[in-house]
Amino acid sequence: MAENAAIDLEHLRRYSGGDADLEAEVFALFRQQVEMWSRLLDPKVDQESWASAAHSLKGSARSIGAHALAAACEQAENCGADSPTSRSVAAQEVQKSVEDALKFIDQHTYKMRLQALRKSSQRANS
Repeated sequence: MAENAAIDLEHLRRYSGGDADLEAEVFALFRQQVEMWSRLLDPKVDQESWASAAHSLKGSARSIGAHALAAACEQAENCGADSPTSRSVAAQEVQKSVEDALKFIDQHTYKMRLQALRKSSQRANS
């Protein structure tokens, strides 16, 4: 894994078998999970809802190798009984990690599409 990468591509490749189409599908599912669970990670919700949202987002992060996000979610999950202030700080950490992961996905997806276009162009010119 590249140092400080938001997503461990080696982990993802083991999970996907190196299938680029499957990786794209997994990324799309991850985006849906992030959208759904991030909205529920509100410091004002009850402890059970907070912990459930953090736990679910943690699982989604682990499935694609977003280790920093998973760690932030675990920390958020563990502070569920704490004050709204600590939950707010934890939610901000999760949000930052989510943004890093989504940015990484966008950059990786762009690179993969560019590589596919170059290969297609090379085949057409051969």
